[in-house]
Amino acid sequence: MRARDYAAAWALERQVIAGRDPSTRDDPRLPYHQRWLWDGRAFDGVDVLVRCYHGLGDTLQFARYLPALARRAACVTVEAPARVHPLLADVADVTLHAFDPAHPLEPRDCDIEITELAGALALRPDHIPFPYLHASAAPIPAGTVGLCHQAGEWDRDRSLPEALLAPIAARHRCLSLVAAPSTLPVLNPRGCPFDMAATAALVAGCAAVVTVDTMVAHLAGALGRPTWLLLKHDPDWRWDPRRHDSDWYPTLRLHAQPRGGDWAPAVAAVARELDAFFDDQGETIHGQPAEPVGARLLG
Repeated sequence: MRARDYAAAWALERQVIAGRDPSTRDDPRLPYHQRWLWDGRAFDGVDVLVRCYHGLGDTLQFARYLPALARRAACVTVEAPARVHPLLADVADVTLHAFDPAHPLEPRDCDIEITELAGALALRPDHIPFPYLHASAAPIPAGTVGLCHQAGEWDRDRSLPEALLAPIAARHRCLSLVAAPSTLPVLNPRGCPFDMAATAALVAGCAAVVTVDTMVAHLAGALGRPTWLLLKHDPDWRWDPRRHDSDWYPTLRLHAQPRGGDWAPAVAAVARELDAFFDDQGETIHGQPAEPVGARLLG
């Protein structure tokens, strides 16, 4: 997948599926993100249940495949966290159901985990029209840059110290896309609302986004916003640290650490490219103070 040899990746996936023990399918002894669901059965013309067992970012990344699945299945139900429903509502003609671990939906003719859709449909990510998510932009000043320095607790190596983004915040009007108070001179020092729809509105209103590898990266990419993604030295399979582009999101620009834990060169490269991006548009906001904006306006 990292080398973009999708046909080879899907062939390996089919081999893995063929060798699996059916009794371990959706094994309740495993954490949800380690379970497998699709056993290779056909989904054309039948009732399909898509379960979202991975994180919010994974759900947003693979939601691009729901329209293609809906065109082939008789009907599609998507069992996803309720927080993400506002973003999925207009992606495809599907029925959304809140995922409740204590009360999961009964299996359908074909069950599949959302991250299994790429191989099942044999569709390259760059064959999907963009953007595939849509959100109304929040009323924020033109030329604002969204900043996200914090990733999930399960992989703290993806996060970086917020202070490293200070040079960017000093040269551009910025807002925080982290649901926590910020020490930077941003428009929303109290942080971003802990709400997916509100976060999507902020991202949609930003002229550019700078983020680490987290849900915000997938949200900004799926919304088609110009985005700079900061990656740890050895990221997972979806990002190639040797490249600066990605098949997953055409508006994404990648910068990986040259060495584990060394964020400074990647941040410096992003800062330079961000300056050039705004200079090309005549919108650079050098040295202008940012007036705090209330959470109600930003939300």
